[in-house]
Amino acid sequence: MNYRHAFHAGNFADLQKHAILLALLKALTADETPLSVIDTHAGAGAYDLGGDMALRSGEAAAGIGRLLAMPDAPAVFAPLVAAVKALNGGGAGGLYPGSPLLVARHLRRTDRYTACELRADDFDSLRRTLAPYAFAQAVQADGYATAAARAGKGGRTFVLIDPPFERSDDYAQIVGATKAVLARDKDAVIAAWMPLKDLETFDAFMRAMETVTNDALAAELRLRPLTDPMKMNGCAMVMVGTPASAEGAIAEVTTWLADHLGETGAKARIWRA
Repeated sequence: MNYRHAFHAGNFADLQKHAILLALLKALTADETPLSVIDTHAGAGAYDLGGDMALRSGEAAAGIGRLLAMPDAPAVFAPLVAAVKALNGGGAGGLYPGSPLLVARHLRRTDRYTACELRADDFDSLRRTLAPYAFAQAVQADGYATAAARAGKGGRTFVLIDPPFERSDDYAQIVGATKAVLARDKDAVIAAWMPLKDLETFDAFMRAMETVTNDALAAELRLRPLTDPMKMNGCAMVMVGTPASAEGAIAEVTTWLADHLGETGAKARIWRA
């Protein structure tokens, strides 16, 4: 599976991932403790929904397009809607912010942000996107290794893991990175995104996570029953060290998306491993 960000920007998975990301950032910046964010697969930083890759998939119209058109979207999505409108000059335009722009715009001068991206073209865009933010650094490096190396080096650690799943070992790499980060900072917060295609792949991942932490919170968003492993039937955010103040928003985001964007048999499942 190739989940390169540009093909899927603004789709249902981004709505879950980014609304939860903003809820976590709000909780983690509620006091004066400096925050160090490490984004293992940052992508380009922002995306043109009118570009070739986004138009080829057509997924944004069923995601951010529908959310922006709803007059009664819940307040939990307000930070994401505001970020999208800010990027488009106050309206509903064709640009969508990736995690780097969302993170950079919500951090303080005392915080730090390391955004990792290996693809040369995406890295060039990422570097330009983050240039205005003195506390943000774009690095063309392996995100898993960077997270392990930089965790626990001052302040509170927050690691966002969002790979394209081009590699067969990404699930194992997430588990390994979680173990390495927690070894450096036992109080680190980790949030990993992944597609839901079949239940066995996800269950196997969660069993592996149980070997490295007893504090995993899974937020499953199933748009349809997991009966066809050839389809992306949903997605999940799996978090470690989740701030208690963010748990309500995580559940609300996931449940609302299942109820409003899902097909027959859609459901949300929020549970602890």
